[in-house]
Amino acid sequence: MAIGLAFKHPESKSEIATHPLHAAHERLFEHNRFVYPVLSRRSGGISVGVNLNPDKICNFDCIYCQVDRRSQSETQFVEFDELLSELRAVLELVGSGKIFETEKFHETPSELRRLNDMAFSGDGEPTTYKNFDEIIAACADVKLQLGMTQVKMVLITNASMFQRPHVVRGLELLDANQGEIWAKLDAGTEEYYRRIERTPIRFQQILDNLTAAARVRPIVIQSLFMRVAGEPPAPHELAAWCDRLSEILAAGGRIRLVQVYTVARRPAESEVTPLSDREVDEIVQLVKSRLRLDALPYYGTTDY
Repeated sequence: MAIGLAFKHPESKSEIATHPLHAAHERLFEHNRFVYPVLSRRSGGISVGVNLNPDKICNFDCIYCQVDRRSQSETQFVEFDELLSELRAVLELVGSGKIFETEKFHETPSELRRLNDMAFSGDGEPTTYKNFDEIIAACADVKLQLGMTQVKMVLITNASMFQRPHVVRGLELLDANQGEIWAKLDAGTEEYYRRIERTPIRFQQILDNLTAAARVRPIVIQSLFMRVAGEPPAPHELAAWCDRLSEILAAGGRIRLVQVYTVARRPAESEVTPLSDREVDEIVQLVKSRLRLDALPYYGTTDY
């Protein structure tokens, strides 16, 4: 049985009660293949996920990822029109409140019965989708047609593709449609980055892309820390991670929030386990004291 997580709401920063749906982020809802609603601990409400990587292909192979890439997905390609049809239907379902009549969501606490965002995430890196700018534009149109102008569009990304022209255009479209970039930075050194992300993409490329994006608009940094084979990140690694954030700020970048979190759902690698609440809080305090940035904790569980 999935056990929920205590978390902080990004706006109120007040602690909200645990709920099992915070650990239930299945990519399917009813018969959908591309769009799925979840109760998001970081959004503090319902987030409508848009999966642009149903083939489960990603340019990172993060050690903590819960996606099992050893088995092949039944869906290999994004079907543009079907994705938009699913998105419209799910937004209408959530917006009407009828989603809370379904078995999966009927126990959602009253304070979380809100549509917070549509989030481009899923089973891989969304910016690798070759028509990324076109899908962002089309999803924004659906949102506007439904009169949901205040619903945010959140890109959850590893920032590896920000230098590509079609991704730059997609980010500009996000900016024009209540968009936010939530970009991962889980390491401070090249060595730890290689160990955690397991990708051929240069660490400096990620740092350059984060800096370039943050110069244009404020971004949210998402950082997941964990135990690997029983060991938490070393103090020097956390210090180096703070140094990388400091360099982004020194180069003119803006960081609106740092989300410090740990393992919430069962990762594919069994050697990965969550940090304690106290350890997460200590990293949050490190960010606040060293960088004077706003930071929030999101806790984990070993009960999946």
